Amino acid sequence: MNTITWQQFEQVELRVGTITKAKPFPEAHKPAYKLWVDFGNEIGTLKSSAQITDLYSVEELTGKQVIGVVNFPPKQIGPFMSECLVTGFHRNDDKVVLAIPDDPVPNGTKLN
Repeated sequence: MNTITWQQFEQVELRVGTITKAKPFPEAHKPAYKLWVDFGNEIGTLKSSAQITDLYSVEELTGKQVIGVVNFPPKQIGPFMSECLVTGFHRNDDKVVLAIPDDPVPNGTKLN
């Protein structure tokens, strides 16, 4: 495991956001959804491509709070521009479980 400094960790903007829209992403190489995540007034709504189709449906994602990295540069994924990284954990069967807050918190709240 690589270690990082406290200053390096402080540079990562991990924020809470609410998924406002989720759509299938059939053009992706691996099964994925297109997500629109509201990170509050300061950051706004950012788009993300997420490979979470095994455990989540588009219907249950809308309204769910997630933890995302909001200060990565945008990344072109096929015809879709991903603007943030929604975080999660790979289980032993390689399915992804989203990292979510235990209780609702205001959109844009920074993890620290």
